[in-house]
Amino acid sequence: MFHKVKTVSCLPDYRLSIQFMEGVTKIYDVKPLFSKWEAFKALEKSPELFYEAKVDVGGYGIIWNDDLDLSCDELFENGEQIKTPFDGLIAFTEATELWGLNESTLRKAIAYGRLIYGVDACKYGKQWVISTEAMVREYGEPEDRYKA
Repeated sequence: MFHKVKTVSCLPDYRLSIQFMEGVTKIYDVKPLFSKWEAFKALEKSPELFYEAKVDVGGYGIIWNDDLDLSCDELFENGEQIKTPFDGLIAFTEATELWGLNESTLRKAIAYGRLIYGVDACKYGKQWVISTEAMVREYGEPEDRYKA
């Protein structure tokens, strides 16, 4: 499965907190890259640059500049998963992208009782969220639409 990056937060000691679209959060330690790849020494020499990390367009990784980036696969495979109160919760927009559905399909599933409001999904302000567990139960594993 392709694990797109939703958000990145820079932490002390050259660590990144990465939240993936499917509701998983991982901590990635950048320090080992300083000795492995010459380009990453720029982050060690310039801590200010490290704190400029942002999600690449489309969520395919994170970038600092034209010379420094990390792929979503590297981050997911080598990051250490942590538990958060938000594990397994994803926005309807992300769920529909991952499963190849329309948001109206999810709203109808709630209206018809296939997805239970307050258990499987709920609305916070204007944003709907749903558990990945409920999505897998009702729609199977997400489509692997990003594979070549």
